Amino acid sequence: MPREERCHILIVGAGPAGIAAACAAAETCENVIVLDDNPAPGGQIWRGEENRWIGRLRASRARVCGGTRAVAPLGDGALLAEQQNEPVLFYYEKLILATGARELFLPIPGWTLPGVTGAGGLQALVHGGLPIIGKRVVVAGSGPLLLAVAAHLRGRGALISAIAEQAPMVRLTCFATQLWRAPGRIAQASGLAWTLRGVPRLTSSWPIAVLGDTRLKAVRLHAPKGDREIPCDYLACGFGLIPNTEFAALAGCQIHAGFVAVDESQRTTRDGVLCAGEPTGIGGVDRSLLEGRIAGYTAACRRDDARRLFPARRRAHAFATELARAFALRDELKTLAQSDTIVCRCEDITLARAIEHDTARGSRLHARCGMGACQGRVCGPALQFITGRADATTHARPPIFPVGMSTLAAAREENPERV
Repeated sequence: MPREERCHILIVGAGPAGIAAACAAAETCENVIVLDDNPAPGGQIWRGEENRWIGRLRASRARVCGGTRAVAPLGDGALLAEQQNEPVLFYYEKLILATGARELFLPIPGWTLPGVTGAGGLQALVHGGLPIIGKRVVVAGSGPLLLAVAAHLRGRGALISAIAEQAPMVRLTCFATQLWRAPGRIAQASGLAWTLRGVPRLTSSWPIAVLGDTRLKAVRLHAPKGDREIPCDYLACGFGLIPNTEFAALAGCQIHAGFVAVDESQRTTRDGVLCAGEPTGIGGVDRSLLEGRIAGYTAACRRDDARRLFPARRRAHAFATELARAFALRDELKTLAQSDTIVCRCEDITLARAIEHDTARGSRLHARCGMGACQGRVCGPALQFITGRADATTHARPPIFPVGMSTLAAAREENPERV
């Protein structure tokens, strides 16, 4: 039998939204548990860091279960997780989902060569000890994350050869004029600009091919003044973020336009389940912190405290709208992958094979596209962007991640109809 844990409020995810939710809820609730598959809180954005929010979490009454992966919801008030390869059943009264987001990858010729990573992925590898001193890095794709990653890597000794942003300068300039409403963001932007002084920053530019035999040697960039090749040891590439909504979907929450639908108090359409952060809309750390606090206060029945944060959240939502407009992906990126470019890395499926069928379901059944270990998390959003097919993303099914047989057996025993 799996080990059992019981709590009043259970939070899945220990990134900014989950941390803020835990801190708010633990002000009045003694039994708050936070699950995260990383060994320490912080998520992808604060991985390995110490700051005031992580300090507040450590000082709170909330209990963090690191190295614990949420596997599947098991009916009302129960969740199956895996901790140190062993199944654990968590029973709760309120559930807050703060599952964050992942990077959007767009396949290009050669992108499977060693040395090509996600922008945030390379940052995480460096946090984990990857030697980067003296390595030449090209950071490419779209969004403010590119600058943050480049600054972090440069601070660790990397040589940033170029930052290639697909958005045009006119959109970036319009976006920059909105920052006067948020002095804190102006300070952040100024700090990044100073850290990255001297680094070539290209706009209306994006990678079109990765060059090398057995490993990345250079990247070919499209640029307004003509294509150019830049020698490099790493290409850190990301075209924005995709919300992790799979767990919410399995829990029965409504997904609208790719995001978890929530009301003004961050409650989902499923009773007792709340959601905060990137799964409800891509908007950055400030928005995630505000939504997390609102969700935490709501779960702890402190609705007045939650309402006091509504005006600040409205401003954060407005900023997120400007962010999405400024860094919207251009149509030219839909043609990056060639017919022989692999789009499903788990199953080695090329673009030609992936689009032989009219639907994503057909691609899964006949070509196994999206049937690998990642369950379509990489190829699904990429194909949705490339083809425009509404069903291109893989439908969520338990378990969310690969787990041990003992965990699957526990899930089957607890809820045979769903697993």
